[in-house]
Order: sequence, then structure tokens, then C-alpha cells
Amino acid sequence: MYIFMLMMEGTWLFIVSSTSFLFFLLILKHSFHRRTQYYKNLPPSPASFPIIGHLHLFKEPFHRELQSLSNKYGSILKLSFGSRNVLLISSPSAVEEAFSKNDVAFANRPRLLVGKYLNYNYTTVGAAPYGQHWRNLRRLTALEIFSTSRLNTFLSIRRDEVRLLVKNLHESSSHSFTRVEMKSKLSELSFNVIMRMVAGKRYFGVKADNEEAKRFRDITKEIFEIGGASPEDFIPALRWWNYKSIEKRMKIVQKKADSFMQSLIDEQRTTRNGPVDEGEKTKTMIDSMLSLQESDPNYYTDDIIKGIILTLLSAGTDTSAGTMEWAMSLLLNHPAVLKKARAELDNYVGNERLADESDLAKLPYIQSIVNETLRLYPAAPLLVPHESSEDTTIGGYYVPRQTMLMVNAWAIHRDPKVWDDPTSFKPERFEGLKGESETYKFIPFGLGRRACPGAGLANRVMGLALAALIQCFEWERISEEEEVDMTEGTGITMPKAKPLEAMCQSREFMSTFLSQL
Repeated sequence: MYIFMLMMEGTWLFIVSSTSFLFFLLILKHSFHRRTQYYKNLPPSPASFPIIGHLHLFKEPFHRELQSLSNKYGSILKLSFGSRNVLLISSPSAVEEAFSKNDVAFANRPRLLVGKYLNYNYTTVGAAPYGQHWRNLRRLTALEIFSTSRLNTFLSIRRDEVRLLVKNLHESSSHSFTRVEMKSKLSELSFNVIMRMVAGKRYFGVKADNEEAKRFRDITKEIFEIGGASPEDFIPALRWWNYKSIEKRMKIVQKKADSFMQSLIDEQRTTRNGPVDEGEKTKTMIDSMLSLQESDPNYYTDDIIKGIILTLLSAGTDTSAGTMEWAMSLLLNHPAVLKKARAELDNYVGNERLADESDLAKLPYIQSIVNETLRLYPAAPLLVPHESSEDTTIGGYYVPRQTMLMVNAWAIHRDPKVWDDPTSFKPERFEGLKGESETYKFIPFGLGRRACPGAGLANRVMGLALAALIQCFEWERISEEEEVDMTEGTGITMPKAKPLEAMCQSREFMSTFLSQL
């Protein structure tokens, strides 16, 4: 018995000694790692708290708070969001270095909960890690969705939806100025364009107010509300306490969205198997995906198709509608710009037809208005974050692997060192603006391998709709004395805090044409 006790004491002594030694080695390794990083010239960083890092510094809107930090500490800044290392950049030179020399190193995406639950376990083109699967998806979207030939195929859809918007406005404002709420109208235009391209269905407007449309609207609203990063992404321990039930909400929304999109696929699959008049039917994006599925069913699964649909809905609807709302708000506050744009349209297009996409190349001032709106109010003020896959340097500073890269596009677009009179609305600044040197100062759609592939579609929709609204109607503010409120709301796409309302009247110049729509 005594020998047994001695053996037990020896065992415990060995365990305690071994554990203590291992703990000591971990501390030593951590200390060495910190000292190594220290001597590797890390970027400047504000004082931080244990565990939460710099999370306590941020308030809505984040892009303004981050700009304040950059103004104080520099355009290349090291931050800690809980357990994550973050590199914040807000200068064209840093952006150029990140997306030219280091484009591959920063081609990954950080693994966030939204990627797990709302991007089919990191398999969508927006959330997938850099690699063969992402390259396949990128090639697929470039050829089957956003290529010039595919966009031209859907031109009639964009024409129809803009024409419907103009017709509805004309019916309510043909004889006198009428107060209209623009946010919902522009959102319906944007959603109808995407849904008709994806599934051949119009959900809003004439004969489209049904339960399916309501279900679709509720799902997309929830996705936009919880579609960004959450506190659990930076402090994993919060998941144990179900902090604010964000992860639970994501799971619920994911099930709703998955069921809805599966119904779209099943409906298209049934239609494909039935009789079709090819002369009357435009091939939808789901049709194209199902054709690919027939040739390679193991890769192009329903989940891959649903991921593509969800990406289009989340990235291609709210953003375009929001930009158009900001543009109309800016025009109402700058009537001289509105007058100049209308004169361009009257001189080139006239009053016997609507401006068409083929006209946009000959309407440079309209495109300048779109660009200036995107400069002042980018749909993604903080570009979709990247993550480094290897140790690298930016601006001479050491950046370790698995660092989340954040680019403050909003701050760059309003930097007085980059733009003359940066907070003023001056579309003229984009007239004749060309060259590679300008690329890194105007980045509303991101840059590099993971730049937004839908920029071409967005510019077509925004340019066509904006041209039609200016060409067909007179616009005035609700109050002559007060300008349109330009306060920014909360959310990853930076919506207006107060939805735009305006006074609208059909132009007498266009009355004959509008009455025939």
C-alpha cells in the first residue's frame, strides 16, 4: 500500500512537472513570437484592451470611425478585432500594393459565420477560399452570367423594367407635381431585373403582388440585416452564450432562403422538361446552370446553383437601388447638375424614344453622375474583406498570414490628398478621367482577382434607369427651403437614413411619348 502511494505521488509529480514545463514552453514561444513580430516593423496601432482588442472603438457608421483612426495614426493601420489581426488601409498607394504585388497573397476571404450559413459553407464565389473551386465559379460567372453576350441577352428585361417604372410614375404625375417615395420604386426595379434574369419571374409591380413576392421580400430584408460580420466572428466565446441570437437567426434565414431558392430551381427544372416555345422564352440563369448540371452533376449540384442565386440577389439588388437613390438625392440638391444632364439627353436622344443602353456611351455626363455618386456614397464603403494566406509586407510594414484586410473605400474617395474639394458633388471631375494612375483612387467595385464581377451589369442598370428618370420627368424637392437629407443609415451597403421622397411631374416635352407607353 505504501509503495502504491509512492507510485501515485510520483505519477502526479510527473504530470504536474510535465504540464508546468509545457506551459512554460508555450509562454516562451508566445513571447518569442511577439518579440519577433515587434522587430519585424508592424504597422502603427492604437492602444487596445485584452480579449476585445479595438472593438470598443467602433460605432456606426464604421467607415467614419475607421477614417478617424486613419487620420490619427496613418493610412496603414494594425488593429485587433478580438482574436483576429486586421490590417486597415485607406490610401491609393497602399491599395495598389495590396492588389498588384500582393493580389494572390490577399485573395482569400476570412471565415465568418455569414460565409458558413448564408454562403453554403464557404462555397459561393464571394466566400470561397482562393483555389480551384473559386476559379471555377469565377470563370462560370464571367462566361454564363456577366459576359457581354449574356448581358446583351437580357437587355430586353432591363428595358422592360425601366419602361414599367417610367409608366407607373407617369400615370400618377401626368398633370401636376405628385409626391413619390423613390426607395421602394427603385428597389422593385432592381429586384425585378435580377429575378427575371435568374428565374424569368417579376415579383413586384403590375400583377405581381402575391404571397411569393412577400416571402421573397422578407427573406432578402433579413439577409441584408444580418449579412455582415458578427461579434462571434471576433470573440468565439460569445457563441457559447448565444450572443444576441445572431447565429440562430442566420440558421433560420438560411433555411428560409434555401427552401425558396430550391423552389425556383425545381420550377425551372419542371419547365425545362415540358413543352417550350423557344421563340418566346429567354434562357434564364437557372436554365444555364441546369444545363451545366446535366453535363457534370457531381460538381454543379443544387447547392452550388443556389449559392450563385443567393450571391446575385444579395450583391446585385440592394446595392444598385441604393446608388440610384443617392444619385437622385444628389441631383435634387444640385439642380444645375440635373439641368445639365437633361440637356445632354434632350440634345442626343430627343423626345420620341427612351434613352437606351446603346446611348450611354454617348452620354458621358450621365455616367459621370453615376461615378460621382459611387465616389461619395459607395455601396460597399468598406470593401468585402480579404485575408492574407502568407506573410507579406505593405508599405514596408510586416503583415502576418491570416490577417484580415479591410479597405476603407469611403475614406479614399473623400481624401483631400487624393481628390480636389472631395466632399462636393462635381460630376465634371470624371470627364476624361482615364489611366492606370486613377485606378486605385476610385474603387467602388473593389480591385484584383476578387473585384465585383457584376460591375458591368450594375452600371448598365443604373445608367439606363437614371437616364430615363431625368429624361421623362421634372423633379423638385419636397421643400424648396430644405435640401434632401443626406444622412447615412446603418448597414453594410450604406443606405440613406431617411428614404427619398420627391415631387415628380411628367415633362410636357415627353408627354406624347409617355402617353403611348
